[in-house]
Amino acid sequence: MAFARWDPLQDLLALHERLNRLAGDSAPGWVPAVDLYETADHYVISVELPGLSRDDFQIAVQDGKVVLRGQRPPHHEPNEQFHRVERGHGQFSRSFTLPQPIDEKNIAADLRDGVLSVTIPKVPQRPRRIEVR
Repeated sequence: MAFARWDPLQDLLALHERLNRLAGDSAPGWVPAVDLYETADHYVISVELPGLSRDDFQIAVQDGKVVLRGQRPPHHEPNEQFHRVERGHGQFSRSFTLPQPIDEKNIAADLRDGVLSVTIPKVPQRPRRIEVR
């Protein structure tokens, strides 16, 4: 029998994501797929946004959350008759609360081949010396 190390942070982030979807954190019809991971000094949010340009979405930090909002328009002409529509479109909004303070001024984003990568530096946590009187 193999044992896996329990990571409560991963469970909490997964639960948070499920609750966001149930609570209507994003518009119905389309929710872009997201990967969120961390390294020793930063977080990375990787979002699949095929067909979107840099002008189709915004990234902001609000109340300590990283928020991604945007819209993908429908891909059809008025006189076309569709027999199947599987690609989602419309507005979306995703928000991410990170477990450690972040350096909001140095967040970087790159859109390449339909994948948005947002790199979010962590604020270094230094031990604080408490003076005893």
